[in-house]
Amino acid sequence: MNRHRVFPDRFFLLITFILLITGLVMVYSASEVSAAHKFGDTFYFLKRQLLFAFAGVISLFVVMNIDYRAWKKWSHIGILLCYGLLLLVLIPGVGLSRGGASSWLGIGAFSIQPSEFMKVALIIYLARCLSERQQDLPSFRKGLLPALFPVLAAFGLIMLQPDLGTGMVLVLTCTMMIFVAGARIKHFLFMGAAGCMGIAGLIISAPYRLQRLTSYVDPWQDPGESGFQIIQSLLAIGPGGLMGFGLGESRQKFQYLPEAQNDFIFSIISEELGFIGSVAVLMLFCLLLWRGIRIAMSAPDLFGTLLAAGITGMIAIQVMINIAVVIGLIPVTGITLPFLSYGGSSLTLILISIGILLNISSYSKS
Repeated sequence: MNRHRVFPDRFFLLITFILLITGLVMVYSASEVSAAHKFGDTFYFLKRQLLFAFAGVISLFVVMNIDYRAWKKWSHIGILLCYGLLLLVLIPGVGLSRGGASSWLGIGAFSIQPSEFMKVALIIYLARCLSERQQDLPSFRKGLLPALFPVLAAFGLIMLQPDLGTGMVLVLTCTMMIFVAGARIKHFLFMGAAGCMGIAGLIISAPYRLQRLTSYVDPWQDPGESGFQIIQSLLAIGPGGLMGFGLGESRQKFQYLPEAQNDFIFSIISEELGFIGSVAVLMLFCLLLWRGIRIAMSAPDLFGTLLAAGITGMIAIQVMINIAVVIGLIPVTGITLPFLSYGGSSLTLILISIGILLNISSYSKS
């Protein structure tokens, strides 16, 4: 298909850069105390995040000018490489362990998280498979099972790390893509029942996950250990009030709230910028997701629609899970907030994904 290209969605690009700049400011604000304490440099985390942001922005503009249909040709190679990386992190002495999960590979002074690459690679691969086999989707054996197999294989490798949060994002994103492609409702009911039983089994099988669940129900039952993080998060959000304490004036970042610049950065946003600032950030995400949905609906072919829907869905799911954890609606999962949380792999891959979406928007039907 040789539809005439137009300039990519400018509004979508503008929102992306507003979120990126907001993230850089908040990473510095949330991390300056811990950076000074651990590394003697208040700018330690900011400098690293800036480096990945620069690499991500360059990648965004490069990918934005690559025809999105070209990713079809490399989808098999991409997913195989990601499977290899997921296996590599499981090798003792190769994978780096943080927070009890061997999810990183070290490269010099930096590290990458292969599961982040797998999320994007699997979205591309699944978009190709579903677009080429849409007529077989009503059949569980011929259509749905071949699509589920690579998803379950990736989920299994991620759970061996173990990383339930990332695994849930991956499965939910792929499930959404399968639904958009036109799978039968009864198959989703079956998958939902199987998924609930599987998650229950995973929680019961790991004491730390069960502890997170009990802490979610009543964090004050163990305020010094399992309930500490969510209590400190709520102690940041509550006092922030309508206007917040002001940018840079957080109290919880003084070694009270663990992972203040990572998973719980929204708590610092709420504390420093208040309810108004928090709502403004959420509105930016809503605008970004609205434009992403619009790009998916206007894509010139099914592959473009599924690819755009998958990327948009991935971002939406991560935002919803992260915010739900931070405000105490669901147990702690270890999911970062796109654009805002500190983390090189996550930020770079999100920006590359945005580049793919922008390219799809340049072939829009409308």
